[in-house]
Amino acid sequence: MKDIVKSNSLYKENMLNTGLSEREKKILDILTEDQNQTVNSLSVMFGVSTVTIRSDLASLEEKGLIVRMRGGAFPAYHPAILEGQKRMREEKLRIAKAAAGMIEDGDTVMINDGSTSSLIARYLLGKRDIHVVTNSTQVFTYARINPAIHLTLVGGEFRPSTEALVGPMALRDIEEYHVKYAFLGTGGFSLETGLTTHLAEGAEIFKKMASHAEQVITVTDSSKYGKNGFVKIFPLARMDKIITDRGLSHETYKLLTDSGLNVELV
Repeated sequence: MKDIVKSNSLYKENMLNTGLSEREKKILDILTEDQNQTVNSLSVMFGVSTVTIRSDLASLEEKGLIVRMRGGAFPAYHPAILEGQKRMREEKLRIAKAAAGMIEDGDTVMINDGSTSSLIARYLLGKRDIHVVTNSTQVFTYARINPAIHLTLVGGEFRPSTEALVGPMALRDIEEYHVKYAFLGTGGFSLETGLTTHLAEGAEIFKKMASHAEQVITVTDSSKYGKNGFVKIFPLARMDKIITDRGLSHETYKLLTDSGLNVELV
């Protein structure tokens, strides 16, 4: 059980609110690893009654974290989301925190559905009167427990694998806003190919948000450097700032900054 809890700990830390009991957290970890667990097997595993397990599952369902079925349950998030959040966990948290540090009381921002950019909302507690426009339902997870955030969730077609709202409706909704900052995650970046992603609809959201912001900041972990997604978005020079982690090599950092790019390592 310890290995399961350790391997999935970022699921509970990065994607969920903190109002869970320790047993609820462990149940969620176990269901993420093995969706075939039943009420009876969980009861035996934790040494509590089936009534207690059903109560825990009801609590998790009420918080929107699982979907219950007869005799058991499964996580509400797509496996691809969980896998993305596992990679470079600490680095993504530092990047998101640094990005949130740029935001001041009263600011307006757009945040896309990247695995790093979606974490920015986690660090907005304590700030006041922040207006956030997003296509990410992960951002909603954090924003709904922060009364100081005025959240606009654009419409569109829901993509479970990215927890994103995309398509013509989302693009039309974004057209209605103008913000100070757009914080945008990406699938890959390099001087040669610029910013890239794997999905054309994600690239369209990125471009639309960038065109409606005074400053465009890319938030991406260093493992993405040199990776080329299927769809090109922008040259790196289009970005006002790139926030990444210190895993970026000194040579690459120098190459980027010598090219005139504003790169912050955290």
